[in-house]
Amino acid sequence: MGRGKLRIYLGAAPGVGKTFALLSEAHRRRERGTDVVVGFAEHHDRPRTRALLHGLEQVPRATLTHRGAALTEMDVDAVLARRPTVALVDELAHTNVPGSRNAKRWQDVAELLAAGIDVVSTVNIQHLESLGDVVESITGVRQWETVPDEVVRHADQVELVDMSPQALRRRLAHGNVYQPDKVDAALSNYFRPGNLTALRELALLWVADRADEYLQQYRGEHGIRSTWQARERIVVGLTGGPEGRTLIRRAARLAEKGAGGEVLAVYVARSDGLRSASPKELAVQRTLVEDLGGTFHHVIGDDVPAALLDFARGVNATQIVLGSSRRKAWEYAFGPGVGATVARESGPDLDVHIVTHEAIAKGRGLPVARGARLGRSRTLAGWFTGIAGPALLALLLANVEADLGLANDMLLFLSLTVAAALLGGMAPALASAVVGSLLLNWFFTPPQHRVTIADPKNIVALAVFMAVALAVASVVDLAARRTHQAARLRAESEILSFLAGDVLRGETSVDALLERVRETFTMESVALLERADDLAPWTRAAAVGPHPPARPDDADVDMPAGGGQHMRLALTGRVLPAADRRVLAAFAAQAAVVLDRQRLKTEAERARALGEGNRIRTALLAAVSHDLRTPLAAIKAAVSSLRSDDVAWSEEDRAELLAAIESGADRLDHLVGNLLDMSRLQTGTVTPLIREADLDEVVPMALGGVPDPESAVTLDIPETLPIVSVDPGLLERAVANVVENAAKYSPAGQPVLVAASALRGRVELRVVDRGSGVPDEAKERIFAPFQRHGDAPRGAGVGLGLAVARGFVEAMGGTLDAEDTPGGGLTMVFTLAAAGERPPATAPRQRRPVPQQRPDEENKTGGHR
Repeated sequence: MGRGKLRIYLGAAPGVGKTFALLSEAHRRRERGTDVVVGFAEHHDRPRTRALLHGLEQVPRATLTHRGAALTEMDVDAVLARRPTVALVDELAHTNVPGSRNAKRWQDVAELLAAGIDVVSTVNIQHLESLGDVVESITGVRQWETVPDEVVRHADQVELVDMSPQALRRRLAHGNVYQPDKVDAALSNYFRPGNLTALRELALLWVADRADEYLQQYRGEHGIRSTWQARERIVVGLTGGPEGRTLIRRAARLAEKGAGGEVLAVYVARSDGLRSASPKELAVQRTLVEDLGGTFHHVIGDDVPAALLDFARGVNATQIVLGSSRRKAWEYAFGPGVGATVARESGPDLDVHIVTHEAIAKGRGLPVARGARLGRSRTLAGWFTGIAGPALLALLLANVEADLGLANDMLLFLSLTVAAALLGGMAPALASAVVGSLLLNWFFTPPQHRVTIADPKNIVALAVFMAVALAVASVVDLAARRTHQAARLRAESEILSFLAGDVLRGETSVDALLERVRETFTMESVALLERADDLAPWTRAAAVGPHPPARPDDADVDMPAGGGQHMRLALTGRVLPAADRRVLAAFAAQAAVVLDRQRLKTEAERARALGEGNRIRTALLAAVSHDLRTPLAAIKAAVSSLRSDDVAWSEEDRAELLAAIESGADRLDHLVGNLLDMSRLQTGTVTPLIREADLDEVVPMALGGVPDPESAVTLDIPETLPIVSVDPGLLERAVANVVENAAKYSPAGQPVLVAASALRGRVELRVVDRGSGVPDEAKERIFAPFQRHGDAPRGAGVGLGLAVARGFVEAMGGTLDAEDTPGGGLTMVFTLAAAGERPPATAPRQRRPVPQQRPDEENKTGGHR
């Protein structure tokens, strides 16, 4: 029995039509004679979706009891016993009711697949586990129901159910997704155009990446090396020269012409030392290509054209953009150049663009080398010129009838010696001088074809030729050495200057600095190691590259950092020569400086936090100096009056004084409670006890501090609302502060509205008042501690109520934000995580009565707008 196949309909948001597509596919397969059953499908009371369930066999659901409620889930055992060919399982990321066979529905699907049953399922992009943080940053809502990415990636087929944001909002407005009373809240929150556009882009990119992975896998399995132009990928070859920025911008314009075009900038560095490019220019080009949406790649290879083509074919590129050569005309004698070689070897499936720029034929500047050593190909060319060149020249001159004379022959052989010195250095030039003198003696000095020389003048001429050849070769080689040394020093100074500038400006992190070390010296990995003392083990303070060393002994190169032996820069990949260690030492010293700066920055942030705490304490003392003394003064006055023997108090007077004492004590208790809560929030010691709770049980209990709550507050909390995952005590305190604050600012006869609604995965609680409202620039400021907005009276609190409320809500994983109320006023929006779907109510429950406040109890909110 083989494993079943999984097909997934992926959507960008609820309501795009995933379940509709799922059921439509079921009808198509049923018409073709396939045995299809519905394991679980949720129609959400949408008429068109519900109609598609007719005519399909539905496996009865399993009923489970949780917290006294009967809930239904897919009956996995029943589906396995039925053994259909295809099972429809909606909502792949769903969390099953506790006590189910599996905790997650995707685990149920895995069992069906293992049993050989094909499964068709649905999931939204926001439920992919790896995208949780991204979706939260876009929508402000954390998705608690997630499915591992691997489950979706390993599906046999993933089909995107796409819809434009405008079309989805129209569908929502027409009531095709949610009930009419939920539409306004949905459109103004989760289903905002910006949210939907971002989620749609996430879904499109995810599906495109998966298609690309499958394409790469298929090409690898079938050994396909040619380029398939399924997607425009443009590789930009960079040299670190000034033309790089022009090439990157041209490639970006080419990519914009095709949908989904991608730009990959690549720099090919030789493996034998410091790179020949300007590190400053490469850093600028890296930033530019990333700003334009591309990626920067660093490749090591001695054969630049071959490395560039291998990289392009490896990423399935369709185009290569190169700059016209900066070499001067005479330099083409040494080879056709990178651009011509790449164009010749690219083949018919890879287009090569040669882009003109301002630096054409202006020379590449001084080559940066690791010393006087030349490349292998140039050295071979020098030896060929020094050995084979004189032999070919002698053969040519011997077959020429005209006698040029010994002096001219010597000049021709001398030119070959100079060429050998220019190409290969001193050794090929010496060989050329020796071979040239022997050939001149044998072929062109009388008596010919004999070693002896008849005329003493010719002996002098040959001796002069030999001396001049050696002198010229020595001078040329020395000039080449000085040129290379000057170029190397220029490269080193440029690297160190750029490095020092970045470090002084604080623009470089430790990881970025280590990555620059790895690229500069073409190493595999780099690590910054440290230890407390000579006996302590080494630890990695930072590392880049695969398999970074854990100890200095594991590295190919290590360098002390920070002026001591307790911090070292360790590199793996190859052994560096002594000439490179000077620059490496500078990198090591700067790495220690950057690490110390990062740690000092962390300590400064801690000190700033402590300073903020001191500021809070100072503000606290200033704020409570009056607010604590006022109720204390009232309590003391009432107590002193009761204890006085000079006045005979009536029972009514005594009751009034006692009520004043109790009211003042309640104000003090509420004030001290808010102060303690703010202190806990500032120190991070609030630990919520999250459990499932009903809003219609928590919210009414929070209205005890509102004068005449029956007429001052209107509750609209549906009984079908999902239960939420909160700390009921913290939520009650937060709602109490917000509602009491709203009641203060609502005009007479305009009750505060407390309404709740549910969207998938979350519940929103809105506290709406019709007061004067708050300007946009002050909406965040009212949540800061010790803030009063407008002309709030001094004795009305210390300005902590809203700060405490937001702190409690965020501690529970929710959000609290302020919005304008249409028509005037302010709306406070609580966003809370839904724990699960509430079962259908069998009988209406009794509404919990709103707690009544004693007539003499004052409003105890501590926060003000």
